[in-house]
Amino acid sequence: MATNRNDVSVQQSSAATQPSEGSGSARGQTREAALRPPVDIHEDQDGLMLQADMPGVARERLEVRVDGDTLLLEGRVQFELPSSAEALYADVRATVYRRSFILSRELDSAKINATLKDGVLSVKIPKRAELRPRRITVQGG
Repeated sequence: MATNRNDVSVQQSSAATQPSEGSGSARGQTREAALRPPVDIHEDQDGLMLQADMPGVARERLEVRVDGDTLLLEGRVQFELPSSAEALYADVRATVYRRSFILSRELDSAKINATLKDGVLSVKIPKRAELRPRRITVQGG
């Protein structure tokens, strides 16, 4: 999934979005298999808006991180079972959502803003100010 208009793009990073069960991360830790949340990407003159469906993820269990030119979205679902209950069948096996995107240099990663409401993570990524369209006033002579 990629959006590319006027050389402003967000590209899905395939390596970080595939299930990584059994594979070690850079720190030597094993990561569990992850669900890839569906993400809508919209562009306007000010930047990009990513909206990821992450039902069951609380704000405290959500991580939005930029590492170099990579944006990582990761959230963990917490199932609360009463102490007397025992799960006999689980419809959802993975409890982690993970998705990553490679950010274009035209985007200002220092000014990313994220909100979570009703299971939808919204991430606003502004374009660099010098690359936004602007109107030039013509002076009379």
